Amino acid sequence: MEKRERFASRLGFILISAGCSIGLGDVWRFPYITGQYGGGIFVLIYLICIVALGLPIMTMELAVGRASQKSIATSFREMERKGQQWHLMGYAGIVGNYLLMMFYTTIAGWMLAYFYKFMIGQFNGLNTQQVGEVFASLTANPLEMIIWMVITVAFCFGVCSLGLQNGVEKVTKVMMVLLLAIVAVLAVKSMTLPNASAGLKFYLLPDLNRVQEKGIWETIFAAMSQAFFTLSLGVGSMAIFGSYIGKERNLFGESINIASLDTGISLIAGLIIFPACFSFGVDPGEGPGLVFVTLPNIFNSMGGGRIWGSLFFIFMTFAAYSTVIAVFENIISFGMDLWGWSRKKASLINTFLITLLSVPCILGFNVLSWFQPLGKGTSILNLEDFILSYNLLPIGSLVYLLFCVTRYGWGFDNYMKEVNTGEGIKLPRAFKGYFQWVLPIIILIVLIQGYINFFG
Repeated sequence: MEKRERFASRLGFILISAGCSIGLGDVWRFPYITGQYGGGIFVLIYLICIVALGLPIMTMELAVGRASQKSIATSFREMERKGQQWHLMGYAGIVGNYLLMMFYTTIAGWMLAYFYKFMIGQFNGLNTQQVGEVFASLTANPLEMIIWMVITVAFCFGVCSLGLQNGVEKVTKVMMVLLLAIVAVLAVKSMTLPNASAGLKFYLLPDLNRVQEKGIWETIFAAMSQAFFTLSLGVGSMAIFGSYIGKERNLFGESINIASLDTGISLIAGLIIFPACFSFGVDPGEGPGLVFVTLPNIFNSMGGGRIWGSLFFIFMTFAAYSTVIAVFENIISFGMDLWGWSRKKASLINTFLITLLSVPCILGFNVLSWFQPLGKGTSILNLEDFILSYNLLPIGSLVYLLFCVTRYGWGFDNYMKEVNTGEGIKLPRAFKGYFQWVLPIIILIVLIQGYINFFG
């Protein structure tokens, strides 16, 4: 059996793990629901949820990864006792990772396409309606979308095939440092636009009226589910990085670092989007259309818009690619853990497999647009996202939780020992009752309420 690979540096581990969490949800979903649910109050509730919900599950995923030295495909099998069935979660984890990449590669491809379109000046001189038509024509053209998706898949598997230190760590470090720099530049630019202060007020000052409008429970639930989904927990995408780190640092402290970086990017994304929307009189609650229609219009009306648009979309591409590379690393490790494949072989086979599996999502916007699996106006992407976000992520998180804190699994004592091995902030034992009784109920509420919201 070959020796488990290791990260070259602690910074590499933190940046890559944060890169896995920092994705498109941080950039458009977070500002948009913050706008809907009362600004500053929502941000505060969200931060509490990150600490109460996200951090514990993250420590559990990392602990299972580090203790087993395996990916989710085989980690439960390594650690369960004879006759137990925890390893079935491995199959759900494998499905979850493939499912995420079946639609995420398409969206990452859109980001790259828009970066290219801005760079070559395709948006110059277009009016508002024509900017909207650019996105419509992109989604109507399966060949163009397939080309951008294939570039994404080939590049990201190419990075992974070079190895953990020479590929994944080196490239992600550069992308994340650039991402942080570009975010800072865009935020400063956005906050110096005319009328930016109105956007900042809307974003950061608590608005009790909007909370009352939506209802306090609805607001708390929105914050819980955002905290839950932003950290990509439940399908082992964090566990794999746990398996690549040594025992020098404890996992609670490292989880705090990862979550802080992820949350910081979410908060700064709001500093880019709200001032820009208010400066140009645009509704920030527009959801996905915000990124592909509203923001290009805003960049178009700015001086040097071509540069700002290119910068924004290369930032979005880095955010998307850092997630894709992290999940691809997990997918490659399945082949290596289950069948003993070499890294190169696993990369090559999965390049073809993911490319093939990503095609239905693309065709769902055009050739197969008649197929509306979850009701009028839905697409194959909505179906894939629903299975993952509303089912596999919360159920997977619940399994990790129960495995770590009940005597029917790995057990609370073993989990605590693994989490607190190494230097750093220790996780107090006093949380045992909260982990065993309160947290499972919260996750079940997220699961059930998600269904009610989706189908209600």
